[in-house]
Amino acid sequence: GQVLELLRGVQRGSEDRKQSLSRLRWALQNEDTQQKFVRLDGSIRTLTGLFTSSLAQLQLEAARCLHELSHSSVPAVAEACLPVTSYLLTYLSGHSLELTELCLYTLGNLVVESEAVRKQLLPQGIIPVLASCIQSPHEAVLEGVGYVLSQLLQAKEAPTEIIPLVLDSVLPQHMLPLVCSGLKAGTGAAVEFAWCLHYIICRHEDNTVLLALGAVPALTSLLLDLASQIPQGAPEGLELLVCPVLRCLGNLLAQTGCQGQDGRLLIALFLILQCFLQQHPFLLQECLWLLNNLTADDPFFCSALLSLDLLPALLQLLTCSQMATVLVLTVLCNVAEKGALQCQQLLQQPLLAQLLPLLTLPDPEAVGQCLELLHLLFLHCPEATADFTRQGGHQALEQHQSTPELQERAQALLDMVRQPPGAPSACQATLTVFS
Repeated sequence: GQVLELLRGVQRGSEDRKQSLSRLRWALQNEDTQQKFVRLDGSIRTLTGLFTSSLAQLQLEAARCLHELSHSSVPAVAEACLPVTSYLLTYLSGHSLELTELCLYTLGNLVVESEAVRKQLLPQGIIPVLASCIQSPHEAVLEGVGYVLSQLLQAKEAPTEIIPLVLDSVLPQHMLPLVCSGLKAGTGAAVEFAWCLHYIICRHEDNTVLLALGAVPALTSLLLDLASQIPQGAPEGLELLVCPVLRCLGNLLAQTGCQGQDGRLLIALFLILQCFLQQHPFLLQECLWLLNNLTADDPFFCSALLSLDLLPALLQLLTCSQMATVLVLTVLCNVAEKGALQCQQLLQQPLLAQLLPLLTLPDPEAVGQCLELLHLLFLHCPEATADFTRQGGHQALEQHQSTPELQERAQALLDMVRQPPGAPSACQATLTVFS
């Protein structure tokens, strides 16, 4: 009854219509009221009429009501708003900043809840409309555009239906500079667009458009800028920008293997870690994952890690978390794979003493990665086996002889450890035949 009363108050053309709308808006903050309202005959039609009214105050108040409705997590409520989508798009190019902002966030909310809404908005031209809005000078509008776009790009049909449209538009060439100006302008829009880039990169195989726009050097230099600002005290919320930027770079490098060989990037990563590790430990795995992708196939970054003396800092992260243990060991394996020289440098750290306790961990993934690293070290530096045995290494290996997924690797290492010094290892023996 109360909801019907509110609707009737809005429908009556009396003077206090704005007041009735205002009361309706407060009532629509309730999930239950939202559902009752959209079921009432003519409710959306009435709101649409007021939303398209020439009276700015009424229009704005109706827009606020629609915005409240868009917050509903019930798809039926979002679908009741289908008749309004074309008007929401039209008013994005209007003169009222507040109205533009309300329309953007209403669209973004509707897009999340309903595939029907997304399917209707694409032919209505939401991508070209956002492409023109992204050229707005207003931070609030840019942040709203980023919000709508990031919701669209997360939709299940995005890889086939939405991402290609976005890449064909002018959006990418505006997104990249907006992300990279996150330190100078507001971080709000930069954060939204950084996530947009992340959703495109991780859900789309061929990122030639972004690579051609210089995404790798641009994001690299953004991280260098971020790191150089950190000692002066990181601005509030900076970690929210760092996270998607690390992911974008990590994914682009994983897909393309093309990277600017700039050792400063490693220093930047460790500075970011040092600054954020205590308050925002989630950034640890983001940094380590990028470090892994940098060192995976690249002798340059493996050498830089050693020559810039970053190894002690890396080893300190070994026991921060289960995920960190696996990732740090993976990075060390990337370095050890490069050969005897790199393994000798690794062994100059008290590395074996740090690896031994890891062999007793309950996590088979970490233990497996640890066995992999020991295998590479012993392969390239057989003299390390004596040191390992002295520290009680073979007992640690023997416990894994009965773990199904680890027993073969543990046995292979035990064989390496038990070989008399000077005897050619199996690997060296085969190499002499082929040389």
